[in-house]
Amino acid sequence: MIDDVFEVCDRKWRGIGTVEHSGYRLREAYRDHDAERRFAVGGIDTAESSVCISGQILKGLKKQHDCPAFGRECTPQTPLGATMVSSEGACAAYHAYGRHLEAGSTNGTIADPISLSPLAMGGSR
Repeated sequence: MIDDVFEVCDRKWRGIGTVEHSGYRLREAYRDHDAERRFAVGGIDTAESSVCISGQILKGLKKQHDCPAFGRECTPQTPLGATMVSSEGACAAYHAYGRHLEAGSTNGTIADPISLSPLAMGGSR
């Protein structure tokens, strides 16, 4: 059913840019229901913050503590990038569960913040 209604397309992802064949769009037969077409949002371009490195974090090239805005201008209450927007984002999780580890680390490593989450440690939501 999905293949009947949708077709694969290139999609722009916040913090990363356009990734070939990474999204779906409605097939021509369903274009009357296409919100992108109906509301003419295709030309809207959102600017990323110049100090946010969420794209590099998403790609695994940098860590949260490498970002000059992390925990300062960029917090879960005032997110600058995709990785801080939702509670599941890499920066939001690190902000909540792991940011204190860098200063307190004795071997220079930072624990995986996901493993420190209440769910991973046997807690409940």
